[in-house]
Amino acid sequence: MSYFLNTLLASAVLLASPAAAQHHDQYKPESHQQAHHQMHAAPMAALTAYRDALTQRDEGAMMALFADASLVVENGKVEGTFAEYMEHHLGPELDAIKTFEFFDTQTEIEMLGKHAALGRETYRYRIELTDGRVFDRKGVATSVLTHEPGGNWKIQRYHSSSRAL
Repeated sequence: MSYFLNTLLASAVLLASPAAAQHHDQYKPESHQQAHHQMHAAPMAALTAYRDALTQRDEGAMMALFADASLVVENGKVEGTFAEYMEHHLGPELDAIKTFEFFDTQTEIEMLGKHAALGRETYRYRIELTDGRVFDRKGVATSVLTHEPGGNWKIQRYHSSSRAL
């Protein structure tokens, strides 16, 4: 390969790196930055809507946010699709929850093109059960979201874990 091609290839790799992309965003015209922000806002809104639906214990709202062929992994266990997770794990727990609150949530979105995104969340949460038990935990979640043909962002993969504070 010629020196010119090697240099061109090295430059392309450098510009494609996340650090370079973040640095490059600083110099984009405002309208381009707004479009860039709007691209991140939609998948972020889907993750926020999931947390909100969970705290409200709204099964229908949660189901609407996940793709039919989703995969949920929680605390080291493959739970199956979100529908399966709801049926055998989360659903039965919802009736035992008196209150569910999230605190200190931080969400980052990395776009993987126009129709896919990777989400990373950190948070604390508190669950109070109807029997009086209280759980204060620190958690993290990683999600893969895709832009569906009707304009909605759906969670395809959701992997979460937590530990006691």
